[in-house]
Amino acid sequence: MKGFKWTLALVLAMGAVLPTVASADGHWRGSVGVYIGGPGLYYGPGPYYGPYYAYPPPYYVYSPPPVVVHESPPVYVERGEDEGAPPRSKNYWYYCDRPSGYYPYVKECPGGWQRVAPTPPR
Repeated sequence: MKGFKWTLALVLAMGAVLPTVASADGHWRGSVGVYIGGPGLYYGPGPYYGPYYAYPPPYYVYSPPPVVVHESPPVYVERGEDEGAPPRSKNYWYYCDRPSGYYPYVKECPGGWQRVAPTPPR
């Protein structure tokens, strides 16, 4: 027990002297501490940390509702007897015997022009 007291006194003395020696050059600002003992027991109110910070409720993001467009069914209008497409106009080609050819390739026809019904190309 005598050795333990001697060691304890030496450690306490070093703890008291070393910080002053270490800070003598002006650079180191740390400290050395020694804790000897067991856990302490405390029966009382806990430390006060301030009021509880309440977070706002979560914000839920919803997608926009779908857009539904109801279209009316197609309407069929039946045409009467007197209605319908207008009759096609008769266009004619004009042919000349002398010189042989069609207008506008032949500009003048001394014998008179002959009307010819047009035919689609084959």
